[in-house]
Amino acid sequence: MYRLTSDNKIALLMHGAVGRGNGKMGYGLLRYSEAPVVVVIDRAAAGKSLQELTGIPSDVPIVGSVAEALAFGPDVLVPAIAPAGGKLPPEWIQEIKDSLKAGISIANGLHTAMSADPEFSPLVTRPGQFIWDIRQEPAGLHTASGLARETAARRVLFVGTDMGNGKMTASLELTKSLREAGLRAKFLATGQIGIAIAGEGVPLDAVRVDYAAGAIEQMVVRHGSDNDILLIEGQGSLLHPASSATISLLRGAMPTHLILVHEAGQEGISSFPWVHFPPLTEVIRLYEMVASAAGALPTAKVAAIALNTANLNDADALAAVEQTRAETGLPVTDVIRYGTAPLVEAVRPR
Repeated sequence: MYRLTSDNKIALLMHGAVGRGNGKMGYGLLRYSEAPVVVVIDRAAAGKSLQELTGIPSDVPIVGSVAEALAFGPDVLVPAIAPAGGKLPPEWIQEIKDSLKAGISIANGLHTAMSADPEFSPLVTRPGQFIWDIRQEPAGLHTASGLARETAARRVLFVGTDMGNGKMTASLELTKSLREAGLRAKFLATGQIGIAIAGEGVPLDAVRVDYAAGAIEQMVVRHGSDNDILLIEGQGSLLHPASSATISLLRGAMPTHLILVHEAGQEGISSFPWVHFPPLTEVIRLYEMVASAAGALPTAKVAAIALNTANLNDADALAAVEQTRAETGLPVTDVIRYGTAPLVEAVRPR
């Protein structure tokens, strides 16, 4: 399996996505990638400040084309958007080809596979050059059997009220804090962005549904004996009418703890306005009920809430944290704004 390391230099292909929600793969790599991002490609934002557009403290330049990006010496191009359906925009095909012809590798998190595509694969001609299709079903899968429940490590699963609301960010931040506290903590990636960052994981939305829980189970069991605590990246939401990933995560990981991720002020599913959120106390009850199958399976309680306050000013963000804490009686924090201390205390082994 390929892996992005500190020896690589990344160019993010993000036309029209810088500063928008569908640029989340780029944002994740900018924040957490071991491989440095040296340039961002977005013709709509060329020459503008990345920090001003995204809030990420970075002075990486934004240019308008792959040809301009070559001056910054990238050796890996990442199509760093998360479009509906995960398909490669047709207008990006030539830029992918231009990158390959220039000797640049591709780390591809889209559903559109490239490594075996006759349009792209013949252009991989240089030693060490590659096309890494991240969304590939792992080999040797089996159906789940509940074996993860026997794993000695604590298993913390991040669940959400919606898709794309910060589950990966919260899990990576908490992993870092637990390691700093001296614990053997491991982040288990379940999506293309997390896998690009961690170098391993299960791309859950590329796994056949019969094997999805089993794929998570295998990953949890594989790492459970070497770690004190596993932080399992969440996907989707039980409240989302188009999401099926969460149940596979619940059954495959057999979590000991849940952390609920919610965007402050959001009242319903962003892509389905007719779906309105129940009170958070009811969402918590739902997740705990489904996790335990109403008592048939081991219990998993929501231990804390990771509140995403990115769209609020400082005063409103602090008020939202306090209100959510009072409403639920649980530890609450925004991991970017206020750190992870309440989450650490909620899940660390005593």
